Amino acid sequence: MAKVIVVTSGKGGVGKTTSAAAVSAGLAMRGNKTVVIDFDVGLRNLDMIMGCERRVVFDFINVIQGDAKLKQALIKDRRLDNLYVLPTSQTRDKDALTREGVEKVLNELKEEFDYIICDSPAGIERGAHLAMYFADEAIVVTNPEVSSVRDSDRVLGLLNSKTHRAETNGAEPVKSQLLLTRYDTQRVTKGEMMTLEDVLEILAIPLLGVIPESPAVLRASNEGMPVTLDEKAAAGKAYSDAVGRLIGDQIEMHIEGADKPGFFQRLLGRTA
Repeated sequence: MAKVIVVTSGKGGVGKTTSAAAVSAGLAMRGNKTVVIDFDVGLRNLDMIMGCERRVVFDFINVIQGDAKLKQALIKDRRLDNLYVLPTSQTRDKDALTREGVEKVLNELKEEFDYIICDSPAGIERGAHLAMYFADEAIVVTNPEVSSVRDSDRVLGLLNSKTHRAETNGAEPVKSQLLLTRYDTQRVTKGEMMTLEDVLEILAIPLLGVIPESPAVLRASNEGMPVTLDEKAAAGKAYSDAVGRLIGDQIEMHIEGADKPGFFQRLLGRTA
């Protein structure tokens, strides 16, 4: 049974699209047939981060509007046989996405794929709502800063009240997990960033992973490569571990620089 996972955030610039690309690649590397969909109509960044922007002929909007078949718009990754990208359009028409159209595309994808990753636009507007509406699970991407955490709390409210699962009697709620990005232990120690414990205290959802601040993330994005493929980088390893936890593997949480006695004991029971 295919699983639909939305990668979402309230605030822009937190690494959401980078995370959607990294998680999708990580799932494919583990043998799962995976497709990642760009819901950010107008900006269209996912295909650049995935390194396939020059191969886009048809897109998500073309499929919804009946101008192309789904197979014509899907782009197969050149590095991973199990990974596909469904890019979106740069149209300024934010109404180009419809709930009925999204549902039809997702249902067709469920017949072929193990995982469908929905890369949501930031915020709580129409595009973000449609990206999360049919989700089974959510990865909430947050930076360790007050505004990012506050906006993520709003997104959690929507996941709990404005999704298909929330509106269906007897359905399990959307399972939400936290992916904390751009975490810098030294800056946390200096009081320049929120601590992991503070973020968990506010959002009160399981921890999927902590991605360290790393130049490898920017370098991978500029090269059109999901950072998960950079297995030597700490960020790539952190994403790979997060993907393992996402599919149920028991993987110990490791945070660069956070080796104080008792630190992990305090997190025990709060990880995914």
